Amino acid sequence: MLHWISTPFRGFTLSLCFSVLATTVAVGEPVDPSRFEKSTIAGNLVQPMELDIAPDGRIFLIELAGVLKRIDPKSGDVDVIGKLEVTTAQENGLIGLALDPHFAENNWVYLQYSPPDFPGQRISRFTIVDDQLDLQSEKRLFSYEEQRRECCHHAGSLEFGPDGNLYIGTGDNTNPFNDSQGYAPLDERADREPWDAQRTAGNTKSYNGKVLRIHPEPDGTYTIPDGNLFPKDGSIGHPEIYVMGCRNPWRINIDSRTGYLYWGDVGPDAGRDGDRGPRGYDEVNQARVAGNFGWPYFIGNNQAYSIVDFVTGTVGASQDPAAPINDSVNNAGAKNLPPANPAMIYYPAATSEIFPEVGSGGRTACAGPVCYFDESNPSTTKFPAAYDRTLFAYEWSRHWIIAVHLDQDSNVQQLERFMPETTFVRPIDLQFDAEGALFVIEYGETWGVNPDARLVRIDYVRGNRAPVAAASVQNSVGREPIETHFSAEGSFDKDGDPLSYRWTATRSSATESSNGQTEQRELIGSQARFTHQFADAGVYTIELEVRDPAGATSVTSLPVIVGNSRPEVEFLRPHDGDFFTPGQPVGFSLVVRDHEDGTSDFDEAEEREIDPIDSAAATRLFVEAVPVASGEDAAAENVPAGLALIRKSDCLNCHAANRLLVGPAFVEIAKKYKDQPHQLELSIKRVIEGSTGVWGKVAMLPHSQHTPSEVQQMVEYVFSVSPDSANPSAQGFNNSLIPAGKTDQIRLEATYTDRGRDDIPKLSATGVVMLRSRQLQAESAAEIKGARPLGSSKAEGGKFVGAIEHDGFLRFDKIPLDQVGSITVRVASAGAGGDIEIRRGSVTGDLLGGTPVEVNGDWEAFYEKTIKLTESDARDALYVVFKNAEKRGGLMNLDSLRFEPRR
Repeated sequence: MLHWISTPFRGFTLSLCFSVLATTVAVGEPVDPSRFEKSTIAGNLVQPMELDIAPDGRIFLIELAGVLKRIDPKSGDVDVIGKLEVTTAQENGLIGLALDPHFAENNWVYLQYSPPDFPGQRISRFTIVDDQLDLQSEKRLFSYEEQRRECCHHAGSLEFGPDGNLYIGTGDNTNPFNDSQGYAPLDERADREPWDAQRTAGNTKSYNGKVLRIHPEPDGTYTIPDGNLFPKDGSIGHPEIYVMGCRNPWRINIDSRTGYLYWGDVGPDAGRDGDRGPRGYDEVNQARVAGNFGWPYFIGNNQAYSIVDFVTGTVGASQDPAAPINDSVNNAGAKNLPPANPAMIYYPAATSEIFPEVGSGGRTACAGPVCYFDESNPSTTKFPAAYDRTLFAYEWSRHWIIAVHLDQDSNVQQLERFMPETTFVRPIDLQFDAEGALFVIEYGETWGVNPDARLVRIDYVRGNRAPVAAASVQNSVGREPIETHFSAEGSFDKDGDPLSYRWTATRSSATESSNGQTEQRELIGSQARFTHQFADAGVYTIELEVRDPAGATSVTSLPVIVGNSRPEVEFLRPHDGDFFTPGQPVGFSLVVRDHEDGTSDFDEAEEREIDPIDSAAATRLFVEAVPVASGEDAAAENVPAGLALIRKSDCLNCHAANRLLVGPAFVEIAKKYKDQPHQLELSIKRVIEGSTGVWGKVAMLPHSQHTPSEVQQMVEYVFSVSPDSANPSAQGFNNSLIPAGKTDQIRLEATYTDRGRDDIPKLSATGVVMLRSRQLQAESAAEIKGARPLGSSKAEGGKFVGAIEHDGFLRFDKIPLDQVGSITVRVASAGAGGDIEIRRGSVTGDLLGGTPVEVNGDWEAFYEKTIKLTESDARDALYVVFKNAEKRGGLMNLDSLRFEPRR
């Protein structure tokens, strides 16, 4: 969804894609793709859906659960300014957003949402008063009903055109599963209305499966603009309909100059052509005038689906796109429909011969803004002239953005992968601001809540660019003297210029001079690679500065700790990959070795004549059971965004939630700064720039690799930690603990903190083993190919693995084969059925067992089958391989697997 914020209409500024010089740019300027740079503006987003940009640059963004946020693109500050009560069942929620064309004067915002007390969608106008959404100001502009008995396709997208008309995307509200087999859902049987898209997308008297067009009036009502698909008297169809024959047009956009409508339409699931018609295609469409775009009778370039009798299974003739007819018993509108228009761009899951630039894989097509080059705009972030008259289409499932270059008549001229070396993690909305920078919402890895959901900005940077400093070190911790190897070979200059290097070391901690000041920085190297010997104990901050010939610099830093060796922690039991039983104790046995402290293995201590680590060390050894989401859900694990960033950084080397390591516990930090809001900004500064003396002599290194927005999320998480934030834990070298909650997998972490040495700080080390329940959800597999996780209230974990193809497989790693005698699978099929094979080591490895999966006529009526396995020892990957060489697609659904012990 892309909107404009011009005066009087947004379309005349924001959808313009400008070039990037501070002064006039020549139209013939060559484009260097490496000059497009991506930066994070805001994180900590929860299922973000759409954004719009105000004339003053403020960004407004909605989240599915009903939240409206305002974001300052310069500071990254994110504020919640309103919340609507919505239902989020199926795909409902707060799904559409548009600022009024005169937002600067009236502060009106339009929202498309799913009220809990109304079976459908509502489009209302609200006023923002004192920077808050005034719920009492609601003007209910328009609403349309839907069925909520079955899923799917609620779409949801709002967009203003240059003439002040409001466009509304609506889905066909039809269940695509079961007997439709991934083709057109044309089920006319009694009580099967939710499976018949003829009742919605093909129905002139339904608002579903359409793009509607209305003109909002100042009093909160609307009028019908000229040029919609049907007469204003409603005699043939609803007068609000501009485009019909859509399946799920969930992202729409309007060309600010031509007024042409663009939208991405998500297609059906069929993986191959069949007697019912063509395989599934996604579409990027263009409507210059009102029209019918074919669904559910046609897809792609008007490839026709056959009319199917769902009672007898008889496959009939297909329709003529020039004169489609809706004869469905569920049709409330006209029988004779307008001619069907072919898609502008269309592609299947497989590689497209016509549009090879789109690649292959999952499909969720979206349409973004059309760029126009403005040579007079002085912005330093605008795109080059080569992107004049270019539509930006994007793919939520394939993680890409494609530049669709249009000719002077708005016909497709060329497709070009935009920033091909960059992955956009499920882009869900795009918009240009007044300065020509492209803002992208990255939804994150899964349909659920993602810690990596964020708003990013794309700039085109001209002139000399600063180099990027990257430092690595080997042998950075140990007893003195230590010989440490440094490398800057990861550093680079974006312009290809040669770099000079400056390595310096500052010793802190116990090495303070008599006047209390830290020792001066010492030059230790000027090469990309070198070795340096540290003879004196201390904590050293190593700083690498790289410089290009123009004087632009970049700095990074890393620590070297001399005088104390890092301990080693090893699990003697359990082993990585072992099974555990939820709710039952998990016993463990550990050994710890440390150069200074000794070893917990008394026999080893006696043999090597080193100190034994006695039982008092148990207070320095903590074992935690951490629930783990895996497979596709790993990225959607319900983890705060700040914690996710902390885990990716080096914070946990020095800090734990509620116990002292090298640095203070998070709970102590939170306690100290409770009710001191000013400390948030100070802490962010300390994390980025580094600090010492706040919690002791040991310095905290700078973390300039993180953006202020990222550090803010990290610090906000630390400030939120409470004493009850820890996972189940135990102490000692031999003990047990009971994992909390219900989870397929746990990570058993044993962390030992040594005593330190004199003034050299304590060091910690962690041993880890992954344990799994014998009852595993199919979607928790380490790898899924030729299938994908899907949601269902009837599945054990709320999900199952479906859309299974021939030769698809799941991979489960490190299975202790000597602990498994059989596997019970929970399956269902209303499609082709097939066979399941259990193979060791690879998809073609040793066959340990298998079973046929019969068609039971219901995709979600799961039943169990047990597969006896050939006895095998050791640990290895197990592959669950799906077979049906004849049908090849739509084989079965797999909900879970139970690894039964040997009898």
